[in-house]
Amino acid sequence: MQYGMFMMPSHPPERDMYVAHQWDLDCLEMADNLGFSEAWIGEHFTSPWEPIPAPDLMIAQALMRTKNIKLCTGVHLLPYHHPAELACRVAYLDHMAQGRFMFGIGSSGLPTDYRLFDVDGMNGQHRRMTRESIDIILKLWQSEEPFEYKGDFWDVNYPEPFLDSLRFFIKPYQKPHPPIGVASVSIGSETLKIAGERGFIPMSLAMNQDYVISHWDAIVEGAARGGRTPKRSDWRITRDVWVADSDDEAMDGAINGMLGRVWGDYLLPLFGNFGLTHVIKHDSSVPDEKVTPEYMAEHVWLVGSPDTVEKKLLSLYEMCGGFGTLLTLIYDNMENQQGWEKSMNLFAKDVMPRFAELNPD
Repeated sequence: MQYGMFMMPSHPPERDMYVAHQWDLDCLEMADNLGFSEAWIGEHFTSPWEPIPAPDLMIAQALMRTKNIKLCTGVHLLPYHHPAELACRVAYLDHMAQGRFMFGIGSSGLPTDYRLFDVDGMNGQHRRMTRESIDIILKLWQSEEPFEYKGDFWDVNYPEPFLDSLRFFIKPYQKPHPPIGVASVSIGSETLKIAGERGFIPMSLAMNQDYVISHWDAIVEGAARGGRTPKRSDWRITRDVWVADSDDEAMDGAINGMLGRVWGDYLLPLFGNFGLTHVIKHDSSVPDEKVTPEYMAEHVWLVGSPDTVEKKLLSLYEMCGGFGTLLTLIYDNMENQQGWEKSMNLFAKDVMPRFAELNPD
């Protein structure tokens, strides 16, 4: 099993944007030094808790401060980009990264983002746009001859050469293209069916058993559609982690730190408004109001001493049926920098080496 990070990136709304950005860059540099294999960096436009609208800008800067870690968009929200423009930007970034880039794509899930871009996300338009967009991007990257594409949402032309000097030429560094990852939150995700169908890297939040099984079933269904056999070693599972010398110390750092605040002030209310609190519960009889940061620390998060986190991670692995990479969610821990750095070090140096030989395939 490998270990990486998923950065929303999340910061408290009062945090200065420049200061937040510098903290994220420091975090990526530290992760590289600790042997993290990859970091996925999110994109949102209307959430003060997730104030990064351009993950590629962060990746471009982080490439200058890291040596080995793969840096990935996690994800570019395809309905909000013209596919021809994004195809050129992503291919250019792939050349800058020289093999250390992966292209994460998604459909979006925030109603305020839908509203900003006038996309009907409530009735599935965002998913249809995602499918059309990736079709266009791949066609631009793979084609050598001019074509005209007339779509439902975009019309794109691969131009004829002009004056022997102007032509479409920006193709990715990695061939045929950088690895493509797909993230989704919805149950039985239609977006993850696209991942299975196309052979893309699937990424899932690790909530309860019914939820993660619905994601793997979606991947398998899509793979069958595309005549593929999915590999569990490609599956990324995302979960919150906080490690300390003792269980009590870890619980205190998680619940009373930024992890607890993000879930208490932002994520749990968001899940509640979306009618998704039930996917968190380990037992459906638990009342919604009992799903608190304390509940998450006990039943969901990987929190505790290295030995306890090892047991919880093995339980998660078995619940999912196996997966290849654990992505730990990263939050702004400036108020407890020492405790957070200790957690990252214990996770990378003590916990994850115990799973180095684990292979789900």
